[in-house]
Amino acid sequence: MKQLYPPSITGESFAAGGSVLEHRYGQGDPFTLGVEEEYMLLDPESFDLVQHVDTVLSRVHEEEFVQRITPELMQSVLEISTPVCHTAGDVDGELRKLRAYVVQLAAKESLRVGSAGTHPFSLFERQRITARDRYRALVDQLQYVARRELIFGMHVHVAVDGPEKAISLLGAMLNHLGDLLALSASSPFWRGELTGLHSTRQMVFAAFPRSGVPPRFANYDEYATVVGQLEKTGCIADYTHIWWDIRPHPKWGTLEVRIMDAVTRVEDAVAIAAYIQALVKRYSDEYDAKQALPSFHRMLVTENKWLAGRYGLEAPLMDLPTGRRNRVPVAQLIRRTRASSAPTASSRGSRRSWRAETAPTASDASTTRTATWPRSSTRSPTRPRTWTSSRWPRDRGRRASAERPRLALARLLSPGARPGAGGQGPPAPLLPLRLVEHLNGRDAPSA
Repeated sequence: MKQLYPPSITGESFAAGGSVLEHRYGQGDPFTLGVEEEYMLLDPESFDLVQHVDTVLSRVHEEEFVQRITPELMQSVLEISTPVCHTAGDVDGELRKLRAYVVQLAAKESLRVGSAGTHPFSLFERQRITARDRYRALVDQLQYVARRELIFGMHVHVAVDGPEKAISLLGAMLNHLGDLLALSASSPFWRGELTGLHSTRQMVFAAFPRSGVPPRFANYDEYATVVGQLEKTGCIADYTHIWWDIRPHPKWGTLEVRIMDAVTRVEDAVAIAAYIQALVKRYSDEYDAKQALPSFHRMLVTENKWLAGRYGLEAPLMDLPTGRRNRVPVAQLIRRTRASSAPTASSRGSRRSWRAETAPTASDASTTRTATWPRSSTRSPTRPRTWTSSRWPRDRGRRASAERPRLALARLLSPGARPGAGGQGPPAPLLPLRLVEHLNGRDAPSA
């Protein structure tokens, strides 16, 4: 009889005998951080994606970076990962170093590097799959769903000092998925179209099996039983084929928060990491004090996530902790959460890094920003033009809400020195608005 699932998907796991049973929870310092980011490899003229990840990786010779820079599913995607960091300040330094390094590598191949949740106009049909067994097996199993996954994310790991605590914190963190998606949303374009969404990436990735908001587990044994059933029946090779918005990562002894779009500014990435670290520390303290951790129905959490992906930092979310009848702006919920978690942020040395989280991030289309044009543009102004949120009418019909994401373009990463905290890397310039000319033949928007 023909096997119903590809044999490649049942290959050896990195943890033989049960991938989640050989965990590292409690084997290291709690609340340490690790951050992963996925970047675009771009043609320097057209800003279209290019299939040169292997060429770029062939230039990585320094031992410090060999394990930190890796390929992803598509050959136009590059992933970086920081070493273990204790504070948000450590994350800041490591991300700046890695970003500067990959930009320099790409420049040697006459390429550029970008960061956002989706590329504005590139088509997934034109991308090549990376020649790795894991990715071939993934496409073999998921077919069109995997081939369509031309998206870019940011993942944050926080170490937890016990498996049972990890499962409890997993449930408590679900209420903040909307916060984190709104703070990072940077993907209003898909295939040259304005989607009207602030995070198109989330909607694309929702087609993956075993994705989205995770279920609740009574304890670690129940979680291990569920994952073990998937493994022994050949549905997955190991738990890394479970792509929830937040998941336990037993190999590293962490909770991995995966819901965020890739963000452009390193300051935003650091602030989001600090925010997550403070939340995990806060709920860990409550767990140790035997306080009841917050728990809300999965349907309610999923609805808030949808609203955050649709409206970004202007999303009106349900205030689940208070049960208020009226919805509340997500920025207000974030400010309240920050205030209640400030003591734990201070104890981890992260308070300074996450202050910016109460304001719209650079990824949000409604925040004040300066747009720049390339010199070759036919519409280059004599000085940069600035849009502010006050220029966009609220609740004045579909056009206003559809135009707002136009400004949330991917930015280019750039090397160099920046004075101030961290001491490395200037803010990246906006990806030139010439990109807009690729969208349905439209010119760049005028001021």
